[in-house]
Amino acid sequence: MVLPGLFKHKKTSETIPKKSSKARDHPSPSRRSVSKSPTKFLKESDPRSQPRKLSSRSSSKNILNTDTHPLNLPPEERERRRSAMSAPPDPPPTPMDVDQDGDASSASSSPPPTDPTSYSDANGSTNDAEMEDPTSPVPPPHRFKPTTSPPAKPALDPEECKALGNKYFKAQDYVKAIAEYTKALSVEPQSVTYLSNRAAAFISASRFDEALADSKQAQELEPQNAKVLHRLARIYVNLGRPSEAVEILDHISTFQTVTTAERRPATEMETHIKQAEEALRRGTTGSMAIHALDQAERALGAGVEKPRKWQLMRGEAYLKMGNVNSLGEAQGVAMSLLRKNSKDPEALVLRGRALYAQGENEKALQHFRQALSCDPDYKDGLKYLRLVQKLERMKEEGNTAFKTGRYKQAVELYGQALEVDPNNKGINSKLHQNRAMASIKLKDFKSAISDCDRAVALDSTYIKARRTRARALGESGNWDEAVREYKAIAESNPSEPGIQKEVHNAELELKKSKRKDYYKLLGVEKDASDNEIKKAYRKLAIVHHPDKNPDDEGAAEKFKEIGEAYECLSDPQKRARYDSGEDLIDPSEMFSQGGGSFQMPGGMGGMGISPEMLFNMMGQGGGMGGGGGFQFASGGSPFSAAGSSRGGRSRGAGGFPGGFSFG
Repeated sequence: MVLPGLFKHKKTSETIPKKSSKARDHPSPSRRSVSKSPTKFLKESDPRSQPRKLSSRSSSKNILNTDTHPLNLPPEERERRRSAMSAPPDPPPTPMDVDQDGDASSASSSPPPTDPTSYSDANGSTNDAEMEDPTSPVPPPHRFKPTTSPPAKPALDPEECKALGNKYFKAQDYVKAIAEYTKALSVEPQSVTYLSNRAAAFISASRFDEALADSKQAQELEPQNAKVLHRLARIYVNLGRPSEAVEILDHISTFQTVTTAERRPATEMETHIKQAEEALRRGTTGSMAIHALDQAERALGAGVEKPRKWQLMRGEAYLKMGNVNSLGEAQGVAMSLLRKNSKDPEALVLRGRALYAQGENEKALQHFRQALSCDPDYKDGLKYLRLVQKLERMKEEGNTAFKTGRYKQAVELYGQALEVDPNNKGINSKLHQNRAMASIKLKDFKSAISDCDRAVALDSTYIKARRTRARALGESGNWDEAVREYKAIAESNPSEPGIQKEVHNAELELKKSKRKDYYKLLGVEKDASDNEIKKAYRKLAIVHHPDKNPDDEGAAEKFKEIGEAYECLSDPQKRARYDSGEDLIDPSEMFSQGGGSFQMPGGMGGMGISPEMLFNMMGQGGGMGGGGGFQFASGGSPFSAAGSSRGGRSRGAGGFPGGFSFG
């Protein structure tokens, strides 16, 4: 509230009329509020009786200039004047209190003039007549403090940083360009231009993840900026995310034309990935999937790691290929993923499947269990765990039946195990080989050869299956083919243990197969007992006796062959020599055999002979003398028959089949 009496200024004698003494009896409120003494009040209110400007700080009595604007007064002075105005009026002054100066008395005691132009306005300023008075003070201007400070000038000019960044970008100094664009963004972080420029520099520097972050922020600020969206699609292609790039391009096409050339990188990559997925889903060979993945990876940005999904697909393709090298590649893919995350259930299952395909079922089971411990709801982990457990159980049951001589049951169990997982080439090749061994024991050579062929078709490097096949061929009577198979194995794998011995034995069996088969003549098996051989001989002798077949010219020859077979097989030593093929060995060959032979001392000069064969030839006794030739303790040839012959051809002591004799 503004009090006009406090700020009323003194009028000159020309403008203020003289008042009667009656008016002096009523002092003005302003006089009473300033001082109790009229004389003191007149002295303080008269500007001519004191300096025009006095500061409250320069006066010990706190005398203030009456021309001071109320807003510039000290707080305590304002409070004092407010209290003085609210106090009750002083009593009328006595005549001795009145100043005899008429001008001063009239100026201080006369009431306010009735002329409206003589009053001060609400802000303490006078009217036009008072403003023209040179003695009237001019009110000071209002002092105020601004509520807001003017914006400070930025320390960096973003446009200058941008221009410098563009210069570095053109010079292919992308690190410095990124630094300049970053400075500009520190001043204007929401600038799409600066974000887009820095994203371009990140792309050129092969820092695609950072480029993606800038481009996505720019997209949020301007969703319809085609340049920003095209750059975002390009980043997605470089990161191996073609489907997201296609979505961005489809969005651009809603308000701007997208050319085929602009779409080609994203659509081609997406097509290759779909081809790989389809190849794996159809169950075809993994080579088609590998080729499609190779084509897709060619479009990745420099230094960009292959997406995890693509790596898992590649591992799956290698498993489908199934050979030794591809299984190793599958393990490599799995190990690469596990180095980044040792608890990745998909990578654990991938490696477990590779181990399972290689026949390492125990290790495979460990990986499947570990995958389930990381993710108990992972269906593939549970699926392969149960599958391997079932297959391993059935395989062990078949092996147990084979070891206990239940060969027919073993064949059945191996067949059931083959139905568990037809896609596992490694395990199935072993199951076919095991069933072939059981079939050989059952004399089912045709089935054994068929199983071996399947095992080799599943795994061409499975040497054991090839050796089993050669054995089945030989025991079926086809020693020519058996010898060829053994020699092929020896040529391709010369370090295979025991293969040279098997080649030699097969060649010997081939020679044996071309002589008279005494067992076949008598109609008995090679493992027939002496009683079975005797019964077979008596039966055939009666049937083919010449006296009972006078009209059959071949009966006599047949009867003679039967007797010859019985003479050999009924004598244990002759039978042993016949079975081992010693009677077919030429002496020049006997002493020229290779490794594992026994070196004869003396005049034999480095020729060797197998100790086992030598023992069989020597029979129960004999020894070796000094140089020059064979010396036996019995004094005869080691090839002479012990005892007399039975009803057949007889050989003289010291004789050798075929008429050869030692001197």
